[in-house]
Amino acid sequence: MVRGLLFVLLLIHASSSANGADEKEAPWLTLNGKAPAVVAREGFSGQFPEDTGMAFQMRTYDDMLLLCSVQLTMDNGAVCQPDVEISKSTNVQALHPNMTKTYNVNGKNVSGYFTIDYTMNDLVETMVGVQRIMTRSDAFDGYSIMPFEGESQFKMPLLWINVPYVQFFSEHKMNMEDFIRQVPLTSKHCLSSPEIGFLKAMSDRKLPAGLKLYFAFHGKDAVEPTTKKTYGSIASDLAALKPIVAGIVVPKDYIWPVDKSNYLVAQPTTLVTDAHKLGLEVYASGFANDNVLVYNYSYDPMAEYLNFISNGQFSVDGLITDFPPTATDAIMCFGPLRENRSKQGQPLIITRGGAYGVYAPSTDLAYKRAVDDGADVIDCSVQMSQDGVAFCMISPDLTASTTAATIFVDRITDVKEIQEESGIFSFALSWDEIQTLQPQLSTPYEKSTGLKRNPLFRNKGKFVTLAQFLDFARSKSVTGILISLDNAPYLASKGLDLVATVTAALTKAQYDKKSGPQVFIQSDDTSVLAKFKNFPSYKRILSIKEEISSVNKAAVEEIKKNADGVTLTRYSILPTNPQGFTTVETPIVETLHSANLTVFVSTLNNEYITLAFDYFADPTVEIATYTHTVGVDGFVTEYPKTASRYQRNPCSDINRSYIILPARPGSLLNETRAAPADPPKPALTVQDVVDPPLPEVAKPKDPPSKQKQEASTSSSSAAAGLQSTAPPVAVAVALLCFLTAGHNWGS
Repeated sequence: MVRGLLFVLLLIHASSSANGADEKEAPWLTLNGKAPAVVAREGFSGQFPEDTGMAFQMRTYDDMLLLCSVQLTMDNGAVCQPDVEISKSTNVQALHPNMTKTYNVNGKNVSGYFTIDYTMNDLVETMVGVQRIMTRSDAFDGYSIMPFEGESQFKMPLLWINVPYVQFFSEHKMNMEDFIRQVPLTSKHCLSSPEIGFLKAMSDRKLPAGLKLYFAFHGKDAVEPTTKKTYGSIASDLAALKPIVAGIVVPKDYIWPVDKSNYLVAQPTTLVTDAHKLGLEVYASGFANDNVLVYNYSYDPMAEYLNFISNGQFSVDGLITDFPPTATDAIMCFGPLRENRSKQGQPLIITRGGAYGVYAPSTDLAYKRAVDDGADVIDCSVQMSQDGVAFCMISPDLTASTTAATIFVDRITDVKEIQEESGIFSFALSWDEIQTLQPQLSTPYEKSTGLKRNPLFRNKGKFVTLAQFLDFARSKSVTGILISLDNAPYLASKGLDLVATVTAALTKAQYDKKSGPQVFIQSDDTSVLAKFKNFPSYKRILSIKEEISSVNKAAVEEIKKNADGVTLTRYSILPTNPQGFTTVETPIVETLHSANLTVFVSTLNNEYITLAFDYFADPTVEIATYTHTVGVDGFVTEYPKTASRYQRNPCSDINRSYIILPARPGSLLNETRAAPADPPKPALTVQDVVDPPLPEVAKPKDPPSKQKQEASTSSSSAAAGLQSTAPPVAVAVALLCFLTAGHNWGS
């Protein structure tokens, strides 16, 4: 059944790609001036186990090549496997737990399970492929390994044959050269190897016209078996390769090095341009959407592909990737240099904390970056300091987004009305105290996964008051601002009037006038939204933070009394099962739209661990899904640049012949061995929507700093005998203690 689904996807893209782009393109900076090629490493290995029939089914456009690394078996057969040692890519260890062996492989002793110890039948008939990367789904494990039998086996003409272990097999009396010579090679094939001796032998043979040989580089310090030179030294003399091969395959850091801090160096190497001057093609390898990408790419794999094919200086001639759909989309939709197109309408791009994926949230730098990256609506979640200053911060708990935990550890408290965890809350600190803190860029899953955001700028930026935010938004002429007001009842108990403060700030900045950015007032409290009924130019948005499966009619009518729209979690719209696959599309958006309510979805992020497997670890596919499959009116994102890039590319137009395919909710789940979905979340009812009236604002209490000062003054006065109500003995004792304490402190 999966095969049927994948062929549907194949036909959509294959038919659409036949016409190429729908508009006149700028020339590519490849060797031949044509679009780069896409090579699927061991098939679509990012989604399916490498070198299984499943992995080889998926082709995203007509000219995509399928790469098979050939490994020989003990009976002179061959299979497609990424490595000669197969314990990570097959279930061999479960079948033969005590049959490990140790061999010397290219100068290193390797223990495990090797193809040379099994027959073709053992590998193809009894073993199955498994996903060897833990962050990828194992739901497709169990499909057969692909035997290597040439073009007829794959029924697809574009086959890239990689031969990685010629010397190893030779040491075990197996001749890879003779085996490959028996393969019916055609002009549609490519042949690569990291061993120069093998490529020389093949180049001496009369090859079919058009068949190309490629030298595949390993790491710069690894040693090439034939010449005994390091691959890094060979890269410095590309001219020596010219008589042998048509091109080279290099790990991507040969082209654009990465420093020890996981940032790109300032400029790429000249390898691509040097190779092109010699007439050599360059294929870059090592692309995978779920790699820990260098921080410059902000976890957006599309940005990485574009940096190698559409940077204005050069383009590689091909991309070898585990995720061919994303590489294909990069080529068909974004390059060369198509990012300056105008935006293609809705949905609105709404920030959370500004460009929170790049800078600490709600700082001046995060807001500036968000505007530069193309956000339509920038947000300010309004928090209050103890002394009544309104400022922007994604949470009233300052421990994650600031350095408060290192300075004000004595202010940690429990506020169950706001959150279960203890925290250091803004309303417990004065604005002067808050300004002694630094911003801090961290995420909820940094500790569990190690995925950091832009650590070089972790503490950069300045906190922004609400007034400063409003002035900035107007100066930048953004489409709109989203002002979030949460916890108003609790703040009222602390003597802080959140609603009045925000209302006054908006009025003072003249946002109550019809001209200027659209104002969205968002809250999870309908009583807060009701306070803004007298401002007809404002759009009121009810934030529903709980996961729900539907909205009943009475709840919809209640929402409409106080709100013009709703913000939902993405799991309320497209829920996922425990294994990370989408299950269904709930009817919520359709229900709310039929009631003329706007729907925003929150929060979209780039990190692959936040994405359902249906999106191929590509945040652009998720954006396309909420745009075209769901049809939301706006998405809240911490990475506005990714959303803006999508909306400015020609493939965001659903009427174009080639589009970035949105996911089909539940389609992959139905075709896998994944566990069933959890029971549906509850429906939203009237009781969930109606909130009690806001309480009266309590009289403000003196801040702790003032209380301490008064206590100190009182103590000093008592010690000096200035309190007439104190008994004489008590005054004497107090004075004695005071003087003694002072003497001891001084010593």
